[in-house]
Formats: sequence, C-alpha cells, structure tokens
Amino acid sequence: MANDIRITPRSESYSEWYTDVIKAAELVDQSAVRGSMVFRPYGYAIWELIQKELDARIKAGGHQNVYFPLLIPASTLAREAKHVAGFAMESAVVTHHRLKVEDGELIVDPDAKLTEPFVIRPTSEAIMYETFGQWITSWRDLPLLINQWANVMRWEMRTRPFLRTSEFLWQEGHTAHATKEQAVEEQKWALSMYKEVSEQVLALSPVAGEKSPSERFAGADSTMTLEGFMQDGKALQSCTSHMLGQNFSKAFNISFTNQNEQVQSVWQTSWGMSTRILGSVIMTHSDDKGLVLPPTIAPYHVVIIPIFKGDTTATVVESAKQLKADLENAGVRVHLDERDYLSFGERVFEWEKKGVPIRFELGPRDIEQHVVTCVIRDTDGKKTIVRNEVVETVKNELHNLHERLFSRSKKIREEGTRTVTTWDEFKSELSKGGFILGNWDGTEETEAAIKEETGATIRCIPFDNNEPDGVCVYSGKDAIAKVIFAKAY
Repeated sequence: MANDIRITPRSESYSEWYTDVIKAAELVDQSAVRGSMVFRPYGYAIWELIQKELDARIKAGGHQNVYFPLLIPASTLAREAKHVAGFAMESAVVTHHRLKVEDGELIVDPDAKLTEPFVIRPTSEAIMYETFGQWITSWRDLPLLINQWANVMRWEMRTRPFLRTSEFLWQEGHTAHATKEQAVEEQKWALSMYKEVSEQVLALSPVAGEKSPSERFAGADSTMTLEGFMQDGKALQSCTSHMLGQNFSKAFNISFTNQNEQVQSVWQTSWGMSTRILGSVIMTHSDDKGLVLPPTIAPYHVVIIPIFKGDTTATVVESAKQLKADLENAGVRVHLDERDYLSFGERVFEWEKKGVPIRFELGPRDIEQHVVTCVIRDTDGKKTIVRNEVVETVKNELHNLHERLFSRSKKIREEGTRTVTTWDEFKSELSKGGFILGNWDGTEETEAAIKEETGATIRCIPFDNNEPDGVCVYSGKDAIAKVIFAKAY
C-alpha cells in the first residue's frame, strides 16, 4: 500500500524522490510493455481533470473533437520527408497481421506479412492531412479546427514515468487556414490557452517563448513552447504550438479555391499537451512528504478521517457523513475514509502522500465542541474550524492553496534564472543548475557546441526580455537574441 513506501528526501536523490512520490501516491505502475505506464485510478482521475479543463477551452475556441486511426501507412508518413526524419528512430512498425501456434508456441505467422508496413502513430499529422485534402476544397471549408484525444507511441530508449514513456496520452490540435496571418494567430492562441491552464489550473509558472530552429518540431516553420522550471533546476517542456506553414499542405495536396477562384495551399498549425505535464506538476509542487496537488486537479479536495473510539464510533461516522454531504452540496470533491482496519495514523499518512489539499480529522471531542480539525497539505500544523463555517473556509483555503503554489513556482523560477555575459560565467552558473539567460549569435554551430560541452540546450527564445545587450556568450560574435539555456528532462 502507499503508506508503506518510504519517500527518499530530495536532498539525497531527486531522481529517487520523484519515483517514490509516484509510487506512494499510487499514480501509475509499470506494465509488461517496456517503458509504458499503467494508469492507476487515482492517477487517471488527475489526468481526467486536466483533460476536462483543456477540453473546455479547446471547444470554447471553436474546435471539434475527432478520432483518427492508430496505424499510419508507411507510404503516407513518407510524404513529408522532414517530418519522417524527426520520428524515424522512435517509430514502432507493424509488419504482420496474424499470429499462429506452432509446436505449442505462439509465433508470428511468416505467411501473414503485410503488403505495406504500418507505423504506430508517433503523432498524427500524416494520417490526418491525407484526409484534410478530401475535406477541404473551398474557402467555405476554412478554417478547419479539430482536436484529438489519443495515445501515441514513441519508442524511447530511456524511460521515466510521465517524462519519457514509450506510450503516452495527449491531445493534439490540428488546424487549417486560408492565410498565414490566421495560422499565426491560431498558433499564438494555442500557446496562450496552455499558459492559462498552466497558471490557473496547474499553478505552474513556465516561461513562454519560441524554439530555436534546431529544436523545432520536425516539419514546422516555427515552434512555440512553455518551459517549466523544476525544483532541481532542470527545464521541462510543458507543451508546444507549431506553425506548419504550407509544408504539409503541399506534400498532402491540401488546397482550396479562394473567393477569386484561385487555387491555394492552406496554412496549418498543430499543438499539443501530454501526460508529461503530470511530471511537471509533481516536480514543481511536491515535497518530501509526497505529492502536492493544485486543488483544481485534485481528485478529492477534502478527505475526512474519522477518529474511531469505542462506543462513539457510530456517532462520529454519522457526523462525518453529514459533513461530507454538506461539502458535496457546495461542489467540493470529498472522500470519507471509513477503513476501520487501518489506524488513524496510517490513514493520515496515506492521504498526505496522495496530496489531498485539505484533511479533516473528526473525533468525539470535535463533535461535542461543534468544530472540525483541519490540516492544509502544504502547511504545517492544525487549526480548528467552527462547524457551520466549514464550507466557506474550505473554498477560501482551496483558493489560497492555489495562490501559494503558483507564487512558489514563480519565485523558484525567478530566483533560479541568472544572467551571464561571458563563457566562464556561463559554465560556473550552469553548474549550480537553473535557467541561464545569455546572448546567442543565432547559429546552429554555437548551439551545438554549447550542448556538446555542457549538456545544456536552448530551451527557448523568451517572448519577454530577449533583447541582446552584447556579444554571444560562447562565440563572441554579435548576438541576435537573449535566450534561456538549461539542462532538461
């Protein structure tokens, strides 16, 4: 059970701490498929709440949900060369369509080889855009705004729960427009939507910016990103929004007749956020006690733990059930832990590790005094709440918890971002971890050299504070922008 797992302190091993938090909170398990996760109910409930928040905003933006096939014909994928090159090494390929039993063993039937191999989708541009060419013929068909909730397969060599897995879940938006300007606005809209979810739902404070050319999505003209700052000073890409230009529309012949009876290729975007964002939430907010969850994505806002004492048990449980009903009627998600085969301490320990925002402890004395003992997950100590003020207090505490988590996230990022002007400063500051803000000459050669020598990459060219004020920290040449360097997950 979760309460049997010791969580390694962050100061001892951040990597082990991360894994322990996931195990203790019962979010996912390993599966029989290398590098793929089994979502446990509690972990999947968190993802469902993130889905709900994202899906509402996507639909409010005029997008409709669709679903496309998991398997992509290799010939279809090959129609966009840059795109294929970006995913070739991570592609899983289906070559046969049947198994058979031979001498008591299950084997692939050599006579059932497919005439053409299929790639298990690493992303859906190719399979979708072949169909877009059938859907779009006139300017009246534009803009086309769709979104897909799906699983994706990328055969990662080194896997970690949420951060890099062979199979993961995500949403992927795909749009087609009549003009470049409309596509650019869509790309910006998607990133702003993700930023809103990050800040208002997940209590994260990422940096918004554009990827360097070498870090762009394969086949895109530009890629925008949100880069999160983890407690160990590493970066984590939270989402991406791509301006695809006409690269795919020309390859897949997605064209329309405009109002002047001219045939033109559409302009396209794609954008996505995956279950990787759960890794960002864990590594940004959690502590040595376990998971810490922003209230909006907590499966339970409140857990009520009755204190069982002899012949008062029935009275305590009845009072706890009434407290639960009052909170639920006010829209609060509540769980009542009535497990009498676990001690009070065991139940407290388990829910603390699962990151429930508010814990209510209710015993005979509390009932007599018409109060509830309350513990907020991210603070130390207990406080007493008058029974008839519980609903209002809970709502205030949930709001305050979100604000504290967001403020801490922002403070950690701001304090962990340091500006450098020389190569010696760069290496010295990078050794401490964090975001390094420095001038860049805009060349892939410099970017590659910095990565080779230090392991740091350009996380983004931030939209704010990106004006260069001197020469490149590495080459000494004139700089074109001030960018964020960091080591990343």
